[in-house]
Order: sequence, then structure tokens, then C-alpha cells
Amino acid sequence: MKVTRWFLHPILIFILSIAALGTSLFLYIYWYMEASVGLRAVVDRFNLDAAQFMAAETWVVIMVLSLLVGAILMGIFSIFVYGQKSFQLYRLQNNFINNFTHELKTPVTSLKLFLQTFSRHELPRADQLKYIQYMISDVSRLSDNIDRILNLARIESKSYEREFVQMDMVEVIDGFVSDNQHLFQNAHIRVHPADHGLPKYRINPPLIEMLLMNLMTNAIKYNDSEQPEIDIRFKTGKRHLQICFKDNGIGFDKKEMRKIFRKFYQVGDVDTMSAKGSGLGLYLVRTIAHIHRWRVIAASEGKGKGSVFTLKLPVYAPA
Repeated sequence: MKVTRWFLHPILIFILSIAALGTSLFLYIYWYMEASVGLRAVVDRFNLDAAQFMAAETWVVIMVLSLLVGAILMGIFSIFVYGQKSFQLYRLQNNFINNFTHELKTPVTSLKLFLQTFSRHELPRADQLKYIQYMISDVSRLSDNIDRILNLARIESKSYEREFVQMDMVEVIDGFVSDNQHLFQNAHIRVHPADHGLPKYRINPPLIEMLLMNLMTNAIKYNDSEQPEIDIRFKTGKRHLQICFKDNGIGFDKKEMRKIFRKFYQVGDVDTMSAKGSGLGLYLVRTIAHIHRWRVIAASEGKGKGSVFTLKLPVYAPA
């Protein structure tokens, strides 16, 4: 068991450093005031020239030293904040590695078991087809996880295709749902038509397909219902077009509303393996939305009450 040394905690070290620096500044000013009183007494007693002992520039020195101490304090605080953020990122990455390793190992173990079953036993055709479907599901799970890592690297390095084309978002989403119906066989997805004609938007089709795929799979993965449901609606305001993806999934607490778009963040407890996924899906959604100069907002009434993810597009799409 690892023993935590409380006296090496960065917060305690930071507080002690601030206290030591403040104390030194206080003692310096206190010493100067005491010395000034003593020097004045000596000057008055022996009728000496006060300018030789009490130069006005001394106060300038004190002011400059105070500014320098303030700058040092700001530097220490900046280093502390940076260190805390680095430590937090390290923890998130460590959690991601642990969970992603689990995400890779589970389907690989399952595939190995099925292949060993095939090699050792003569199975009826019906059982073979059943196990083959399980294996296809495991391969798809592996492929999805690998694709997320590759997509993340491609987007963050800005090596994605930069061709943007004018397209109707209703047609894009309708086409995506129709083309990928085989991936969402157990889900009921409804795309409600817009009330009136919508402007076309300049989009990057591969990135938008990636965004929609992550939103859909997220709604299905975090869902304990017998049949996952996703309602897609278009709402037009004076300044924005809102595309709402409403599901009947597990939902989330309000305190997690701003966290779920962070890189590597996962809903659930990673230590108990109750967290799902790689923690990259919604981060990719937000990143792709920002590339198109859109916004994405998450909302939920609480755990067990579903979620709503809303894309906010300007009514007049930027060139």
C-alpha cells in the first residue's frame, strides 16, 4: 500500500512558500522602520546631516522590492496552477489508458474464446452463425475504439480534409441515418422534418459523419432501456438553428454537464470499471463543432432521465 506523504503535497508546499515570502517581506519592512527610528535618534542627538542617513530613495527601493515580491508571488501562483492542471491531465490520461486497455482486452478475450470453441468442437450451423455474429460485434467494437484514436490524432494535427461544401443539414442527417441503419438495428431513430426550408451550410462531410456517429453511438451505449430511442429535431430561432438529439438513456447530473466534453472524461467510476467508452467521443463532437464554428450543448434532467445534445448553428452560416 502506498503511503501518502502529506508534507510533500503541492498545495501545502505552495501555502508554505507564500507564507515564507510574505513573512520575509513583513520582516524586512519591520526591520527598516525600526532602523529608521534608531537612525533618527542618532541624527538628532549628534546634529548630523539627515540626508546622509535617511535618503528618500530608500522608499523607492522598498516600493520596487514590493513589486518584485508581488511578481514572484504571481509566478509561484502560475506555476502552482500549471502544476495542478498537469497533474489533473496526467490522472485523466492514466484513467483513459486503464479504461481503454479494458475496452481493447474485453473483445480480444471474447474473440479468442469463440475461436477456441470453433477449433475444438464441431458446432451446428445455427450455433456457428450465432457465434460469428458475436465475433462481428467484437470486431466492430475494436474497430470503433481504434477509429476514435486515429480520428483524434488526425483532427488535433489538423491533417483532416479541408474541403468544405454547401449542404442541407436535414438531408445530411437523413442520409447518415439511412446509410448506417445496420449499425443501429436495435435503436429507434426518428428524424423530424424541419418546419420550413433551412439554409445550406458549409461543412466537411467526413467530419460531420464522425460527429453524428459519436452522438448516435453515445446515445445507444449509455442507455439501459430495452430499446434505445433518439429523436432528432430542428428548431429555428432568430440567430441560430438548433439541431437537438434527444435520447432515453441514463442521463447525467448537472455537475457533470461541463465535464463530459473534456478529453478522456468518462461518466462513471473508472476505478470500479463502471465507466464506459474511451472518453473521446464527446470531445471529438465538440472539437468538430468548433472547427465548423458551431456550439454543442448538453442537458439532462438527471440520472435515468435521458439526455439532450444540441448543435447550435448560426442562421446565416459563415463562409
